[in-house]
Amino acid sequence: MRIEKFDVYYVKMPLIYPWRTAYGADYDIHSVLVKATSGEHEGWAESTPFFAPTYLPESAGTVFYQVTEIFAPYLVGQEFETAEDVNKRLAIFKGNSFGKAAVEITWWTLQSAITKTPLHRLLGGETREVQAGADFGIQDSIDMLLGNIQKAVDAGFPRIKLKVGRGWDLEMLKAVTSTFPKMTFHIDCNSGYTLDDLPFFKAIDNMGLAFIEQPLHFNDVLDHAELAKQIQTPVCLDETIVSVKAAEQALQIGACKYINIKPGRIGGLSNAIAVHNMARDAGVPVWIGGMLESALGGAICVEVATLPNFTYPGDLFPSARFYHEDLSKPYMELTKDLTFAPFTKGLPTPDPEKLKTQTVWHKTVEHPLVMRK
Repeated sequence: MRIEKFDVYYVKMPLIYPWRTAYGADYDIHSVLVKATSGEHEGWAESTPFFAPTYLPESAGTVFYQVTEIFAPYLVGQEFETAEDVNKRLAIFKGNSFGKAAVEITWWTLQSAITKTPLHRLLGGETREVQAGADFGIQDSIDMLLGNIQKAVDAGFPRIKLKVGRGWDLEMLKAVTSTFPKMTFHIDCNSGYTLDDLPFFKAIDNMGLAFIEQPLHFNDVLDHAELAKQIQTPVCLDETIVSVKAAEQALQIGACKYINIKPGRIGGLSNAIAVHNMARDAGVPVWIGGMLESALGGAICVEVATLPNFTYPGDLFPSARFYHEDLSKPYMELTKDLTFAPFTKGLPTPDPEKLKTQTVWHKTVEHPLVMRK
């Protein structure tokens, strides 16, 4: 296919309730949406690294810049038979996985539209429902958290993820696990700790957690491998896995027993498939992560999670969980079994009126950039 035009939108989506983690609070989600056009067909993608570089070094602002000034001009007007061809052309640019994902995913959604094939089928997935878990950020109080967990337990969610940070960790976990001793929990540290915190990790080693997600530095594998030797609770990597190479090295040295896959963080859907397959061959389960995207990005996560090694319930949310009104339609809706069904008749796309009101910046890229040698 030949991508003839990119329309790039930086959007700001207000949250119902602040999303608090070890690195601070987000009151709005800043996201980059990309529409690629090929003939009469359109394909959309969403990449959501947040407003500031707190999760990883990229931000929505840097992604908008990289896509509009570098990546999209370098791709527009070119022929790409496969998504891997897109990645090969982008390979001269270092890092910037969220930015690369924003354009690489449009190849897949365009191909889905052109061939009238559901995206999950193009990816090699099955038409099956994807199990979702419940997630809670840092709350105003432990009582507030316990009340929210009770609602999730009553609803029947299979597992609960808890954000932790200094001052919201050990005592909170004692209260939670003693109140709900039969519930499956894991914690997400968002890179907030170091090996100097080994006493904390040993203190929670007998709490029966499914795993500890990204406890240490965001681009570290060596310290995670050392931590994994020191504790019995499995380690899961998230922020560290920004590429296929990073996943390969983490698996080689035993830095993790679970991997979280996020299409934006990993650089797109081709890389997500590659990491899925690599982890499967190593006997390491994977699970889908989210970045509080609109229904567009959330639906793409559901499509990826239909691959067979996604066996742990994912970070997938109905639209009403974070937004009064989702930017994209149709909204994400949980089934009565607390799962999400893949999309067989096209993915959600932005509502034109909401896109207009929530867009901070917009740029159209129609002419290729001649790169200097």
